[in-house]
Amino acid sequence: MTYPAQLVTDERDFAELASDWGELYRRCATATPFQSHAWLHSWWLSYGRRGRLRLILVRDGGELVAAAPLMRVSRPVPSLVPLGGAISDYGDVLLDDERGEEAVAALAEGLSTAARTALIDFREVRPGGAAERVYDHWRGPRRRVSDSVCLELPAVPMAELVARLPAAKAQRVRAKLRRLTALGVERHVVEPDEVDKSLRRLIELHQLQWQGRRVTPEHLRPRFRDHLVRSVEPMVRSGDAVVTEFRLDDDVVAVDLTLLSERLAGGYLYGAHPCLRERKADVAVMLLDACAEHLPDGGRGTLSLLRGNEPYKHHWRPETVVNQRLLLARRRTAPLLSAVVCDVAARRRGKEALLRWKG
Repeated sequence: MTYPAQLVTDERDFAELASDWGELYRRCATATPFQSHAWLHSWWLSYGRRGRLRLILVRDGGELVAAAPLMRVSRPVPSLVPLGGAISDYGDVLLDDERGEEAVAALAEGLSTAARTALIDFREVRPGGAAERVYDHWRGPRRRVSDSVCLELPAVPMAELVARLPAAKAQRVRAKLRRLTALGVERHVVEPDEVDKSLRRLIELHQLQWQGRRVTPEHLRPRFRDHLVRSVEPMVRSGDAVVTEFRLDDDVVAVDLTLLSERLAGGYLYGAHPCLRERKADVAVMLLDACAEHLPDGGRGTLSLLRGNEPYKHHWRPETVVNQRLLLARRRTAPLLSAVVCDVAARRRGKEALLRWKG
């Protein structure tokens, strides 16, 4: 049996895919929250450019069985890249777990046709992601290179995360948890109708906590705030996100956004008032404790610290997992693939030389 692939370039058609997309998302166990329709469509409204949308869809009758959410870019080389951009920690396609290689083949064929003279550049694919099945099926030139580092913990309760630590460090963490209780820090899971107000408070606190220090500029821009508010409310309603407020003396002193999927929970962004640190509250411990309450059922999942190799994350003895960059080309676009691979290698050598110089 062969499934036809469809190319969608109209923004209104993308909006109308919410229901079908959501059903496929639930049938793809490797999907992360960054592949949900609410996240991707909202991202497109904030960051997309007219005429560049490229959605490759595969249906069996009326049922959506595969989807690749992409857009066309011209720099540094003409490419099809995943929607979600730099603010998304993982990029991937969606494939129905119960479908065989026919759906993979159809998606690969649709990608090849849609790419034309462009390279297909899947960034930030988590190991085991659905895009690996497309990569394995691809018959043209292809290359796999390393992308960002993510740090991951097992999906176990906070008590077990603490027990994994050396005895002295575990004792300090337990003391920090008791300190939070003694201060009277209370947690409140935000209802969908309260998400808008809570996320705006998160951005305010995020800006306050980073005042006078280097902050990711995008997190303070109106388009990012609008994307969060627009995407997270439906994700909270569907169970793909949790917004938690932390209150002290009836004031909201911190807000955390955790994103969820069947096998993954990850703290995406938070804002915390400086008064917490002034009162000797360990914000990192507070946030991880809250995130651990929303882990996937059955212990099969991952508590992801998402992208970044920051030293504070290593306190928890995480596993280092490297995202993949999967490059797919047709015969005529093989030179583009070679150019990107050479650029990646040059950048890596440059970083290594800089680290040696600093050392």
